[in-house]
Amino acid sequence: MQIQVPSRRRLLAFTSALAALMFLSLSGCRHAPAQVSSTTAAPQVLSPMARLGKKLFFDPSLSASGTQSCASCHSPARAFGPPNDQAVQLGGPGLNLQGLRTVPSLRYASDTPGFSIGPDAADDATADARHGRMGARAGLLAAPEPRTAKVANASSEALVPQGGLFWDGRAANLALQALGPLLNPVEMANTSPDAVAEKLRKSGYVDDFKRAGGPLVFEDKRRLLAFALRAIGQYQVEDSAFHPYDSKYDRYLRGNASLNAPERRGLALYDDPKKGNCAACHPDRNRADGRPPAFTDYQFEALGVPRNKTIGADADPAFFDLGLCGPLRMDRYARQAQNCGLFKTPSLRNVAARSVFFHNGALRTLKEVLQFYAERDTDPGRFFPRTADGHIVKFDDLPAKYLANVDTVDAPLNRKAGDKPALDDAEIRDILAFLRTLNDKDVPIRDEAVR
Repeated sequence: MQIQVPSRRRLLAFTSALAALMFLSLSGCRHAPAQVSSTTAAPQVLSPMARLGKKLFFDPSLSASGTQSCASCHSPARAFGPPNDQAVQLGGPGLNLQGLRTVPSLRYASDTPGFSIGPDAADDATADARHGRMGARAGLLAAPEPRTAKVANASSEALVPQGGLFWDGRAANLALQALGPLLNPVEMANTSPDAVAEKLRKSGYVDDFKRAGGPLVFEDKRRLLAFALRAIGQYQVEDSAFHPYDSKYDRYLRGNASLNAPERRGLALYDDPKKGNCAACHPDRNRADGRPPAFTDYQFEALGVPRNKTIGADADPAFFDLGLCGPLRMDRYARQAQNCGLFKTPSLRNVAARSVFFHNGALRTLKEVLQFYAERDTDPGRFFPRTADGHIVKFDDLPAKYLANVDTVDAPLNRKAGDKPALDDAEIRDILAFLRTLNDKDVPIRDEAVR
């Protein structure tokens, strides 16, 4: 199965032009980001732009099939993540084309800084100051141009790639993230930006556009589309459903809840640099500016996860999804070998609601994920295929020339075959107990994920 991403260079050029257009046409229209509150808030009143964005987010008529909306893949019932147990979702004009990567959650996406490569920030607040919070600008401005390339093994170097939306960080803001699925031939599958604009012109909420953007919003197709994309971003910024911060762990940090014994043990293992070492990439303490933890450092790692041959593209032995290095990202960073195989670190918020894990959905439960971290190197035959003569093909989803990019430095990924794993079964159970506390109140724990 071939990846159907025609005219990607044209799309890249369009997104750059669109970002500039959004700055020129909308720079006077700003809204403050939603604030985190520990008390029950009054009923929300969204701005006209956010209300428009909500309608667009749930509108299936904006797809080629007429049946797929943003919410189809980003289900509100599952923390705006994938709606089912499939590794990748189906799309295209007939809803029969397979995607390439698992669907990330959009909950808390408005906190994401724009993509850059630079010094490893000491904390999230430093990163926010350097890149600018995506939510604060509601997807209006592109991030600053990244400055320099990283070197292999980001965990041990001073310069690291970080930020941006999608698994490869290619979208600078929420608005450009919304554009991607609209034009992706295996998702909403519109043939061009103008085709989307025509659908917006014929939509049943023309008055909503005029109310939010003024009477001239329909005069130019590109300005109309830019406004619609920004409205989708504004909806995610303003509606607290995208950032409730009301998990048990949030309440624990505020002093309003207690962790039980397994959860406390799990937290200690999560933080222990010689055991789980999870907090090294998924920080669990309040940020310097007082905001709750994001549970991601927004940086990129090559973990060497196994290939998932249930994805049509991965069934082709000549194809490799290289994350930052393509095939969906096409800028100069995609041409740098040290970026190949790196994918963005996801937030662990609501992780116990997911059915598939990592960029390709190769693992199906959180227990398997923790076992992979603990035993990837001590017992690789458990995760990777063997040749006919019994040889283990470790890191089978990465070409040999990029194997040096895989993290083999940070615990627990620093073991060797035959070593004792960093975590035993009891310790894994305790970390799972802690991870359950990261689900928001409205997000059920998926029992299969944490067994």
